[in-house]
Amino acid sequence: MNDPEIRARLYPLLLGGVYIDELPTGSTRADVVHITEHFMHGYEVKGDGDTLQRVQNQLRCYAEVYDFVTFVVTEKHLPKLLPQLPEWVGILVAPAESRELRLHRAAGYNATVQPAPLAGLLWVEEVKQYLLARGLAGASTLRQREVAQYLRTAHTVPLSHLAHYVRQRLMARLPERLLLREARKAERERLAALRARRQKKKKR
Repeated sequence: MNDPEIRARLYPLLLGGVYIDELPTGSTRADVVHITEHFMHGYEVKGDGDTLQRVQNQLRCYAEVYDFVTFVVTEKHLPKLLPQLPEWVGILVAPAESRELRLHRAAGYNATVQPAPLAGLLWVEEVKQYLLARGLAGASTLRQREVAQYLRTAHTVPLSHLAHYVRQRLMARLPERLLLREARKAERERLAALRARRQKKKKR
């Protein structure tokens, strides 16, 4: 079972809010992120053709920003994946014989979210606007690394308040993301049709 097949089974389970595919998260990308007014849930998909080589880096990045984290995997990966994941990380299994995902372990609340990586989900200008609204004079002149350093060391930015702002901004981008997704889909279909025509000509 491959990635698109697994995602097709996952999407109907994401009720309320929005979901975003391939959201840049630290030094990796989260396959699917479910965002509501109250939480962000990061999902990592591992199909039969995937490896587990990047699990530790993915887990580290997700643990810094998402309230919940779940790995969605095929039966093939389950034995080797289990020892690598802490108890709070959820696991969904995609059986080859079923069109529904099976819950192996529900995700628990992640208490290791950090302000700087969390803010890193946004554009730096969005973070500067947030800091200006919080009364940080000169925030507009800060460089990206200075913004991150401030968030790592300051004790005046409540994590819950910042998390709410991040969720609101990411959810507000959905219409733009949907348009971009449709444009990419149309381009893929155009290129596929072009390749098919070329192949047809070669066979003549």
